[in-house]
Amino acid sequence: MQVGELAKAAGRTVRAIHLYEELGLLRPHGRSKGKYRLFDREALVRVRWIGKLQELGLTLGQIQGIVREWEQAPSAPGAMKLMRSTYRAKLAETRVQIARLRALEAELAASLNYLETCDTCDPARLLGACSCCELHEEEQQAPELVAGFHAGHRAEHEEARGT
Repeated sequence: MQVGELAKAAGRTVRAIHLYEELGLLRPHGRSKGKYRLFDREALVRVRWIGKLQELGLTLGQIQGIVREWEQAPSAPGAMKLMRSTYRAKLAETRVQIARLRALEAELAASLNYLETCDTCDPARLLGACSCCELHEEEQQAPELVAGFHAGHRAEHEEARGT
């Protein structure tokens, strides 16, 4: 494959492929008669691997360091130990991020559920009156994604009234 074909197959730009080469992350398999760099299927795997590491939050510089350490490892078990350590750390970070996203998902769902009653509210009602709504149970707290609107609006309203 030539650079453009590799880029297209991997979902990357030609510039990204050239950058990977410049950083020593990717090497062409050979050259065509016209002196174009040629890449084999392994290059496609390598480019996808680089992309996945970037999705995990690693910078190209960090990936470059991993590749350098991998290539300089005195033994296969040593190289695998390095990767296990890196992947364990990224797995822990990913699990924390997933937990944060699940909490945010629950907050969004609760906020949407809470806001569904707004369609049944009297259209003539002023926005300022939304800080207390008889359509919700008195003990039902507005989710923070909703309460944040009220808090900002109440502060503005109180400031305008001089309280």
